[in-house]
Amino acid sequence: MALLAAVVAASAGGCQLKGTAAFTPGLSTTSQPFTYSFSGDLTGCQSTEAGAPATGFVQAGGTYTDPASGNAYVLPSSTGTGGCASSTTQGLGLITWADGTRTIEQYTTTGAAAAVSLDGTVLASTTLQPVNPVDPPLTITTTRYQGSSSKGVLAFEATPTDCQTGVTSAGIQGVVGLGHQ
Repeated sequence: MALLAAVVAASAGGCQLKGTAAFTPGLSTTSQPFTYSFSGDLTGCQSTEAGAPATGFVQAGGTYTDPASGNAYVLPSSTGTGGCASSTTQGLGLITWADGTRTIEQYTTTGAAAAVSLDGTVLASTTLQPVNPVDPPLTITTTRYQGSSSKGVLAFEATPTDCQTGVTSAGIQGVVGLGHQ
């Protein structure tokens, strides 16, 4: 809890994050380029913004279903270089808050063994390509925390044995804070 308090104190709010990342190819003891997707829950969120939701869902990669049309859209896969010992990544994350608002974030991470540091910037909007090519592209906008940035301290949950065989899926958890630049 002290770590959460420290991240939240340096921002306008913060959440606990717990989710799963899927890596292609699997992360190992050898440094190499890779792509990944991530999805997880944001809980215990605290904010200086009145009425802000206490929970949300974050994803990077995979598909997003537009609530208005029901059409599926591709969230770009995140990319990185490295392995279990160290890595750097970049990607686009979409947070859907419990009240239906959303935050689009461009982020980078730096990892050293199990410790991962996240830095992000909230984007005003992004355009997603459809899963079905007959559907039009979809531009989505940030409706909560516009103009904010984020910092996170996360833990990559893989064992040295997992790294010997190649980690294709691993838990990620920690705390993430949002604040105005």
